Amino acid sequence: MVRKVIQAGHVIAYQDGGHRHLKDGVIVIEDDRITHVGGGSFDGHADEIIDARDKIVTPGFINTHAHLSESPLDRSFVEDRGPRNFYLSGLFEFLTARDGAITEQARRASVASSIPELIRTGTTTIVEMGLQGNYVAEQSEKAGLRAYIGEMYRSGRWFTNDGKSVQYQWCEDDGVAAMEHAVDFVKAIDGRANGRIKGFLTPSQIDTCSEALLRRTHAVAAEMKLPVALHTSQSVPEFQEMVRRNGCSPVEWLEKIGFLGANVILGHVIMPGGSSWTNYHADDIGILADTGTNVAHAVWVFARRGIAMESYSKYLARGVNMTLGTDTCPQSMIEALRWTAVISKIMDRRTEVATAADVFSSATLGGAKSLGRDDLGRISAGAKADLLFWEGASLFMTPMRDPVRNIVYSAQAEDLNSSMVDGNFIMKDRVVPNLDIAALTADLQKGAQDMWDNMHREDWAKRDINALSPESYPEFRR
Repeated sequence: MVRKVIQAGHVIAYQDGGHRHLKDGVIVIEDDRITHVGGGSFDGHADEIIDARDKIVTPGFINTHAHLSESPLDRSFVEDRGPRNFYLSGLFEFLTARDGAITEQARRASVASSIPELIRTGTTTIVEMGLQGNYVAEQSEKAGLRAYIGEMYRSGRWFTNDGKSVQYQWCEDDGVAAMEHAVDFVKAIDGRANGRIKGFLTPSQIDTCSEALLRRTHAVAAEMKLPVALHTSQSVPEFQEMVRRNGCSPVEWLEKIGFLGANVILGHVIMPGGSSWTNYHADDIGILADTGTNVAHAVWVFARRGIAMESYSKYLARGVNMTLGTDTCPQSMIEALRWTAVISKIMDRRTEVATAADVFSSATLGGAKSLGRDDLGRISAGAKADLLFWEGASLFMTPMRDPVRNIVYSAQAEDLNSSMVDGNFIMKDRVVPNLDIAALTADLQKGAQDMWDNMHREDWAKRDINALSPESYPEFRR
């Protein structure tokens, strides 16, 4: 057993069912777990004393929605673009063209560069829905990150052949083989790295999965005691398609087929029944609350196109367990906290809702609850030692009175000094060890260039990158 004692100026500790602000606190870690949290001093033996008296120590953030094998490749491409025919969604044109042009090298470069980006901005647990599961596991294990990894599968895919409407192409086997692969993947990786690497099931999107595939997923997840993640109510065309098929909202349909529950994380649900985007009366938020279903809210992927949840604070008020994810680039939980709070205030036209405490709890306790973990997202005896060390006297964090408000509304990535998972530093003094950032970014640039050069292949109109996404300004004439 190795015992570490942290002396901290401020600690966001857990007590009486919620976070509490502890000044001049002491945290004792034995191996990978916290054994003591309190004020004053600790008189027992310590193998290592960590002086964080000028720091704020908080729980690590649980990022419940990510796509590491592609998200960095959205940069310089999808911003400022959102076809009106698809109600501003970029899914059916831009992502189809992107996915058809991404090479294996680009995906691996995307994963490799995502890991330090996540760590530098506060993620200690990542929930990855992707296509490079083994490589994500390898890179996460190497970096010391805690990761839940699922290989996506589906019954078919959506596409457009005219830029006006969405079509669907279905697999002959209804996605059964892909699901079997996903289950085998979970069995192969679950429990690696002292339990830091775990698996879950992730059927891709509600409109690309059949009822049979989702029922099969529900049954296998119950048998294997796994979390499940599914994109739901993420676009107007998807909502309308599900109403056309089933005569009810997507969330209502999931309830009818018995899919919802405490182990389910629905990605987005940003356009539920009852929102102005759908103009369809349904108590979807009430269904989510009553079934204990979790929502992964990834604010930025929508806000950059002018789409906003109506609203995060109302989901909380109804009792929905809200969690936060990054989804796209930047993969920054710092920005996820900030934008979630600010956009919700704008939508409600109220200042006192979507508080710093609300979003901070979603990024910690909410994420832990969605994964069925009472040992993550908190600083308390028995919890895993997944911690963030923030500057307490930096330019952006001074003056200091309320650490959580400063983190949510003012902190920059440079204010996160160090990160710890399982009691071990995975970043110290802003350095993620054993990574050549210059080499990672060069590899990512090459992968992106290859993707841009081949964007026309899967685009319905065979447009190149400059037609799909013109640069902000014309090229300088020489």
